[in-house]
Amino acid sequence: MISKPARLFGRDTEWEELVDFVAAPSAGASLGLVYGRRRQGKTLMLELLAQQTGGLLFAATQQTEAQNLADLGVAYAAYRGLRQPVAFRDWREGLDELLRLGEERATPVIIDEFPYLVSATPALPSYLQQALSPTSHAKEHTRTRMILCGSALTTMAQLLGAGAPLRGRAVLELVVRPFGFRDASVFWGLADDPELAFRVNALVGGTPAYLEMCGGSGPADLGSFDRWVQRRLLNPASAMFREGGLLLREEPSITDPSSYTAVLAAISAGNHRRSEIAATLGRPATALGHLLGGLQGIGLIEQVDDALRQKRSVYKVAEPIVRVHQLITQRREPELVAGRAARVWETNADTVASKIYGPHFEDLAREWCFLHASADTLGGDASAVRPSEVACRAHRQGHELDLVVTQTRSCAPARITAIGEAKGTLSPMDVPHLQRLEHLRALLPDAQVEAPPKLLLFARAGFSRELAEVAGGRADVELIDLRRMYTGD
Repeated sequence: MISKPARLFGRDTEWEELVDFVAAPSAGASLGLVYGRRRQGKTLMLELLAQQTGGLLFAATQQTEAQNLADLGVAYAAYRGLRQPVAFRDWREGLDELLRLGEERATPVIIDEFPYLVSATPALPSYLQQALSPTSHAKEHTRTRMILCGSALTTMAQLLGAGAPLRGRAVLELVVRPFGFRDASVFWGLADDPELAFRVNALVGGTPAYLEMCGGSGPADLGSFDRWVQRRLLNPASAMFREGGLLLREEPSITDPSSYTAVLAAISAGNHRRSEIAATLGRPATALGHLLGGLQGIGLIEQVDDALRQKRSVYKVAEPIVRVHQLITQRREPELVAGRAARVWETNADTVASKIYGPHFEDLAREWCFLHASADTLGGDASAVRPSEVACRAHRQGHELDLVVTQTRSCAPARITAIGEAKGTLSPMDVPHLQRLEHLRALLPDAQVEAPPKLLLFARAGFSRELAEVAGGRADVELIDLRRMYTGD
């Protein structure tokens, strides 16, 4: 077993997948893809894998084909212990030599930033397809484990798309995503303070590199949090200041950043349905497909289906720093450049509470149900956790449900096991919130309800004494505060 280095935080599942790929006993060369947005720690993980297994890692750069081939020759010679660089005539020869490295043992050969090579040599995937053909030397006489890594999500995903040359050639497709909120709290050293961990996560999310870009540490305590935000996120001298805008512009597939930015701004401001986004942009809803699809493809927004109503979904920003950029940094940039971060942060307190903390708390509540809550808590296993809107004749309107937990069953509609409300404000939840959930439970479709679903109340600021007393005597009610979200099930 190839043990995970202590230097690599988290990523247990990703490391296990890579080790299984590299150590697979199957004969013949094999191909794997590793990709994800920039700054997720992909390169570090693959460098450590190469060190642990005696593999070769070659990092491509944005340059011509001839320059990258020359760099490959240098890296190949260094790996083989040769005194002089190897001069590869073309990529066919280069790939052939790389794949021969596994003739004696299973050997990882990692090409980082593969999209740079494809940009300079569009036929490269076809060359690799030929080199990995069923009767090739690589397939019959080597155990090379070739890994292609990249941050251009669209380019990487298209490598295995329908009709693509490498379709059917890869046995691993590993997407490296940001840390979940629990791992992020430990990574930032904030696990002992759930409120502080929540605030930081709501602003910067779980991208590992953001810790270093924030000076290597988070706020020391709640008292220093505002100052930390002003110094690290709203300071033009900070590496984080323009990060929320650069995430979009560094993706090669985005050729018209202004249109995509407008969509991000609309969603960040609270327009989550396609019709609302279209109205904000002054465009027909039918004209948004490529914009929404492009943002989904690069991981900046997510489409969330309604739990109870088919063909009805909402869109949400998937990267917190993008939301901060759209709501604060971009809009107030002249003031921030002038050094007025404290005033900007203070005057945007309501926006932060309603447009950042509120939606993020709901996201974490759904994530907790799906990944961390026990079956006892949810009244069953969570196959999906999604928001919904329930029609109500009594009030002649639809009522929003922050989360509906469903359990998939074969040959039957998904069973609703729990419903919940998440309140991310600084005022405790009280008995009326429970009464509202009871009312909504009575409106659920009969076909999806066998036993009364459990009622889940999530409160960032905790619960009133009256609500705690009522809930304490009921098995169908669960109260979940930040402490339980970060440590319990």
